[in-house]
Amino acid sequence: GDLRSVLITSVLNLERLEVDLFRCVGRHHWVPATQHLFGGQIVGQALVAAAHAVSRDEQVHSLHCYFVRTGDPKVPVLYEVERTRTGKSFSVRSVKAIQHGKPIFTCQASFQLSQGSPVKHQFTMPTVPPPEELLTQDELIQKYLQNPNVAEGYRKRLTKIQAQDVPIDIKPVNPPDIFSSEPQEPKQLFWVRARGYIGETDMKVHCCVAAYISDYAFLGTALLPHRQYRIKFMVSLDHSMWFHAPFRADHWMLYECESPWAGGCRGLVQGRLWSRDGVLAVTCAQEGVIRVEQTQNQSKL
Repeated sequence: GDLRSVLITSVLNLERLEVDLFRCVGRHHWVPATQHLFGGQIVGQALVAAAHAVSRDEQVHSLHCYFVRTGDPKVPVLYEVERTRTGKSFSVRSVKAIQHGKPIFTCQASFQLSQGSPVKHQFTMPTVPPPEELLTQDELIQKYLQNPNVAEGYRKRLTKIQAQDVPIDIKPVNPPDIFSSEPQEPKQLFWVRARGYIGETDMKVHCCVAAYISDYAFLGTALLPHRQYRIKFMVSLDHSMWFHAPFRADHWMLYECESPWAGGCRGLVQGRLWSRDGVLAVTCAQEGVIRVEQTQNQSKL
């Protein structure tokens, strides 16, 4: 439809206060259960700020971020951009996100003017059912809630998740069995897209939206082999992205996530965003703190 995506009209909308100084003007559309700012929102807004400091012809090709303090959803975030380098082919912009007078996040984004090259290759996209054949996350939750044997506490948690206004459409390819605590392989596949219409526009806009989407449920991949434990604390430490090819963030994309390692109260995850036509559009990586209670989870039935 023609309903503009809230990610464009509100979440990733910044107000310019001064040259290279911005403030988020939209409300914090979705706040996770931790009551901290969603990391994807900070990454996406920081990339918006960096993109304002380069020419229209330059496109982001990489982004490297550190989360240094938890974000407060009750106050706006200031984004301060430094024009680190402007070259003939590549430009680097550094961004600092500030709340309560202290940095909560830092990142560097590199932009490139379009250049052709005969050196090209990519992995092959996994073969999965198309999104039209799969249930949305909301539909899956509704299906779980129809099970009369679901424990009341878990029913309340599912209802709370269902009520969240996440501005992303999500269709898990192989949804985990929520009634089991058996370890699973640390891999997930989702079809994802921004809710609403974005359309043909500067590619940097779609990259900012993809930055928002990339952090959703990403670190949770590292927990799949450890489902017998209850999460005590989980937060992102750093987040990196590499943008390879043009895409539409309001069209279905396959998000392939895997966790090659966890230990020392940290977990590493890697992700690939594929366009429906099999083009590898974005690669992501993230490490986060994961602390669990040593007591095992009780049955959800």
